[in-house]
Amino acid sequence: MTIEYLLFDLDGTLINSLPLIEKTFKRVFTTMNIPWNNGEVLKTVGLPLRQVSREYAGEKELEFFNLYQEYQREDHDQLIKIYPGTIETLRELRNRKYSLGIVTSKRRALVDEELNFTGLNELIQISVTVNDAEKPKPEPDPVLKALQLFNITPEQAIYIGDSWYDILSGQRAGVKTVGVTWGMAKREELMEYKPDIIVDSWDEILSIFK
Repeated sequence: MTIEYLLFDLDGTLINSLPLIEKTFKRVFTTMNIPWNNGEVLKTVGLPLRQVSREYAGEKELEFFNLYQEYQREDHDQLIKIYPGTIETLRELRNRKYSLGIVTSKRRALVDEELNFTGLNELIQISVTVNDAEKPKPEPDPVLKALQLFNITPEQAIYIGDSWYDILSGQRAGVKTVGVTWGMAKREELMEYKPDIIVDSWDEILSIFK
């Protein structure tokens, strides 16, 4: 069956939010006197913030969660960037009659805000956030929800992301997966989880989905 539906992760795949995420985590860790430990928390990018808050702050989970949101809002518009070539690539994919969706662990309110801020809202047809699925990535639920919204089978879709959370979620949902090397994970890390394809540029994406 021909793949006609492309699902994308957001952070580290379409949007370069990693500098914002790192700065925000550093501010929260400093405020709450949590050891930075060489930024090991950055390996959790792709997981829901609630889960990360619980893991690093324990009983102070809510304080961590609220501080993160407060600090992120302060720096968001200055640090959030869309990767070069993203808009042009997605526009060309739409011209080639592909349907496009987003599957992310971010909260709905922030996702809607960022889609509008970056202009992605004009190209993305459906989005699945942490609020829309029972279990987050790396479980299959978010990808399965996207398939449900499009009313398609796994064979018709592919999931494109920058972390092993994306790869596992897609694989567990039964869709093919693409790992991109410009986000959180290096090529060697992605290879450990055996995505169907690994790409280094948007041009490679366009060469695959003709």
